[in-house]
Amino acid sequence: MKTGSVAAPFFTFVDSTRIASILRAAAWCALVLLCTALGDLARWAGLPAAHLLVALLTGITVALAGLVRRPFPRGANRAAQATVGALMGGYLDPAAVREVAGTIVPLAFITLATIVLCVASARLLPRMTAMSRPDAVLGMVPGGSAAIISCAEELDADSRVVAFMQYLRVGLVAASTPVVVLAVGALTHSGVLAASADGPLLPERLLLVAGPQQITGVVVLAAMCALGIQVGRRLRLPAPALMGTMLITAIGVFSGAAVGFQPTGVLQDVVFTMIGLEVGLRFTPDTVRHVGRVLPHVVAVTAAVCLACAALAAALAVAIHIPFLDAYLATTPGGINAVLATAADAHSHLALISTTQSLRLFLVVFLAPPLIRWAVPARQGTGRRTPQKRQPGNVARSSIVVRTHHPDRKPRFEARELAVSEGPFAR
Repeated sequence: MKTGSVAAPFFTFVDSTRIASILRAAAWCALVLLCTALGDLARWAGLPAAHLLVALLTGITVALAGLVRRPFPRGANRAAQATVGALMGGYLDPAAVREVAGTIVPLAFITLATIVLCVASARLLPRMTAMSRPDAVLGMVPGGSAAIISCAEELDADSRVVAFMQYLRVGLVAASTPVVVLAVGALTHSGVLAASADGPLLPERLLLVAGPQQITGVVVLAAMCALGIQVGRRLRLPAPALMGTMLITAIGVFSGAAVGFQPTGVLQDVVFTMIGLEVGLRFTPDTVRHVGRVLPHVVAVTAAVCLACAALAAALAVAIHIPFLDAYLATTPGGINAVLATAADAHSHLALISTTQSLRLFLVVFLAPPLIRWAVPARQGTGRRTPQKRQPGNVARSSIVVRTHHPDRKPRFEARELAVSEGPFAR
């Protein structure tokens, strides 16, 4: 009887914990699906990067309203990062690279020039605002917005500020690109630019991977993600889930060993939704106020960068004798999906544009860690712990003080004072 009386509450506790976990997982799934459906409507209305932006705004809303107090599940976030890595790793098409092989040197040069221009402008923002240099650099680097946002925290930047800056630039580019295309007379047959839509909702919307064999493609995708995470950890890459999978995917695509596994359709939409939610749920009123304070400066610097990229496009067009529109779409610092859709609709040189945009995406993601180290001198750091000297007496006191560039960002270590009694267990 005694054993049964002890076992019954134990199993009741286990069952209640399991039920609570199931209900919590179901609630997260419902929220993700709701945001995905809202993202479909926003994309139909012409919003660029619709699923990530809608999920980001939804996460901010429910977090500020106090409706969701838990962070996004870590395992789901890691899986989303790996899936984004597989998507980014498949952008660089070997056939397109071979087609523009004769102009690869000027394309590489103009790509590096665009990155240097954006990073140099990022170094101005901390001088004008209370923004940290990691936030400014990752917020201004062009291309790979979803990848940069998902690995921002692991590069010691605030992903909330990075997301705001990245998608502010995407919005400005998406708004200005149709004007540029109209100015050069590249209209579609229907008079509407493809940048306002990502294609038909069916049947492509129901696909999970790009290949014809859906089940096989999903299995290969899962294997690539698992292998990429392990490789990223073994190589000690920052954001190993994203960068490791991106590296493995690029090798598989270029070698021809793996094809037809890049996420697309509803899977891609769900992954972008998860990334947007993860970032949005960490917004606080202080973060919103900080973003509002830096908004005018960010808009001004972003507009200047877009104009400078247009000047680089003009130089590229003259150097390799291509139309200005092709050069502009190749160098514009906007979302790669919207740019490629616009290029296809305007009958531009798709191979040149996709190669340049994809090359920049790879360089940006893998150069992000050294760019952060270059932008932030070692003597500054992003946070510093300063231990105080041991005080005399029978009580030892030590303090941990954290200094951070970001005025509104919660420090990783709270400033606290610890009292430890003298004796055999004192430290």
